[in-house]
Amino acid sequence: MNLNYGSEYDSFRKEVKDFCKEWKGINFKDQAKIPIAQNHESYGATLTRSEWQSILIEKGYFARSVPKEYGGFGGESDVIKNRIIASEFASEKIPPAMGGQGIDMLVPTLLELGTEEQKMQYIKPTLHGEMIWCQGYSEPNAGSDLASLQTKGELINDNWVINGQKIWTSTAQYSQMMFCLVRTEPEAQKHAGISYLLIPMETPGLEVRPLVDMTLKAGFNEVFFTDVTIPKENIVGKRGEGWAVANATLGHERGSLANPNAMMNRLNELISRMKEENIDGVRLIDIPVYRDKLITIQSKVTAFQSNSLRVLSSKLNKNQDSKLAGMIQKLVGTELRHELEGFAVDIMGEMGTLYEDSPHLRDGGSWQFLYMYYLGLIIGGGTSQIQKNIISERGLGMPREPKVQGV
Repeated sequence: MNLNYGSEYDSFRKEVKDFCKEWKGINFKDQAKIPIAQNHESYGATLTRSEWQSILIEKGYFARSVPKEYGGFGGESDVIKNRIIASEFASEKIPPAMGGQGIDMLVPTLLELGTEEQKMQYIKPTLHGEMIWCQGYSEPNAGSDLASLQTKGELINDNWVINGQKIWTSTAQYSQMMFCLVRTEPEAQKHAGISYLLIPMETPGLEVRPLVDMTLKAGFNEVFFTDVTIPKENIVGKRGEGWAVANATLGHERGSLANPNAMMNRLNELISRMKEENIDGVRLIDIPVYRDKLITIQSKVTAFQSNSLRVLSSKLNKNQDSKLAGMIQKLVGTELRHELEGFAVDIMGEMGTLYEDSPHLRDGGSWQFLYMYYLGLIIGGGTSQIQKNIISERGLGMPREPKVQGV
């Protein structure tokens, strides 16, 4: 791949480099709760993550193609500029823009399928980190077979009244809003009777119960609905046609679960850690067996980034369907990220076994946490096994897996 983009992009790369030098060293204390950044003299005040997000959008380093009236930069989509931004940010360890279920999944869904009122009401605060969203999809008896969900929505006096339960709802305890699938047409076939609703989390009758997962954090939640009542207008798409909207959202989800730019950032952190840690006075990066493994992972990450350019290009081509490519990216990316985090844990030896409050913990325990987190993402958003089935059937034309009768 020729990465010499030409003189048109040289000045843009210099602009991004200058920005990175200006903000080099900025950091955030708590990524999970829209943290407060350290002081930065160029800004003259303490930054919140939302303020940092606004700076990136204003510069055109995030939400480049989202119209200004919806809170974006209002420019044209440019795959090469996006790659330049990502590579320079990764090189200088500049924090990228926030992601999350609202930004990565709901915003593109609303841009494609939402009403004008919904776009004006929700996209800007979501993009700027002022409105956090969670996803109400899975239920105790509807995980991989999502279309069998039973949470019920009834239209009563121009309001949706919702009863039921969701589970594995990430970030629900921090969110202001939920995009949720509910069954509104109980007599219809299961894929045809679902609607896609937008639900404020402070609505009476809605209860969130955190679930501690294998990272030892409450990454998931159970959510219970008891006569939760929202306006009729809080629906995306038509009544009973929410499955199509949900599939649009899932397409964006699979691409966001394995961000190639975040992976390159993490690879650079791994390299720095290997330069700092040593065994008997020898840096980890100078130990041949470790260096060889690092180069193997580095080559995979570089290839993954190159593939992401192809995925982005196909998204900009309206004649191409990028959904399958997103599934491949999710499959490969989550497994690769798990491999990267696991390698860091392994090479730190006994330091890699530490957790929680140990005084010798490296990087706040992020390697151990993310090793377990990405093991979960290999399952979440569609297990690797299901991704492989879909890719083989839709992409390679292989026959569907036979169903066992009576089970």
